[in-house]
Amino acid sequence: MGLHVIVGKGPVGTTTAEVLAGRGHRVRVLSRSGGVSTEAVEHRRVDAADAGAVAAAADGADALYNAVNPAYHRWATDWPPVATALLTAAERTGAVLVTMANLYVYGRPAGPMTPDSPLAATDVKGRVRIAMWREALAAHEAGRVRVTEARAADFVGPQVPAEHSHLVRQLPALRRGRRAWVVGDPDALRSWAYLPDVAATLATLGTDERALGRAWHVPSPPPRSQRQALTDLAAAMSSPAHPVPPARVGSIPWPVLRALGLVSPMLREVVAVRHQFDQEYVTDASATTATFGLTATPWAEVVAATAASSPATA
Repeated sequence: MGLHVIVGKGPVGTTTAEVLAGRGHRVRVLSRSGGVSTEAVEHRRVDAADAGAVAAAADGADALYNAVNPAYHRWATDWPPVATALLTAAERTGAVLVTMANLYVYGRPAGPMTPDSPLAATDVKGRVRIAMWREALAAHEAGRVRVTEARAADFVGPQVPAEHSHLVRQLPALRRGRRAWVVGDPDALRSWAYLPDVAATLATLGTDERALGRAWHVPSPPPRSQRQALTDLAAAMSSPAHPVPPARVGSIPWPVLRALGLVSPMLREVVAVRHQFDQEYVTDASATTATFGLTATPWAEVVAATAASSPATA
């Protein structure tokens, strides 16, 4: 088994490290703050924007994983130097570059999104991700480096912090019987990516040459609207000892979000991608399943695991 180096120790990086270690690989995680190494995973303190430092830490690696997660409102400034540094490090070391990406590149979809859907984003964040992928793909096609990319829907699962998930952050309100306030149309169907499925996809892309030179979607369960998903989660949290009322779901009006965006950079960026929330936003990962045999964890299991991350209070 080879050495696999992951840049970023957030939920994606940490879960991917666990999957790779469980498959018998040597795993090294690089982050700005470092971490406590174990027998399974080594941690090193490295600046992701320092190509030389990343290359040195990835010397001899089979694969280099980009699991970096810049602040939402700083993508335009923070992503380009990191993406260039990791691409440079992969070129110097010969490691396959596996990038964790998202659906922003597609802009407003006209139906289920596939990896072959047009890269039609017009917002700043979407254009940043398009530029990153095109730069990496051009280097791959020039024979300088080997690259692949995983694109996932919104995260869900007990491994995901509340600030990173539209569903997980609603669990405390649901448990208390309060109304859950969501962004956009609560009845529009959406895909949800279970974080262990995300990690399994990344680990597979980094170890299978069939993945190279293209992007792949992370398999997701059948789409559920925000209202449906929150209803499922409320029911899963309920028990005879700690009953949880049926979910009540409301939509935050866009004028309110725009007003709040005047003082909150995060909400300002949410408003900029309104198209992700006011219509169906569904992924098609059939190519991933057909090529690698990867399938999504059943929705009932996703709901049970996610609900269990919000324990009942006495």
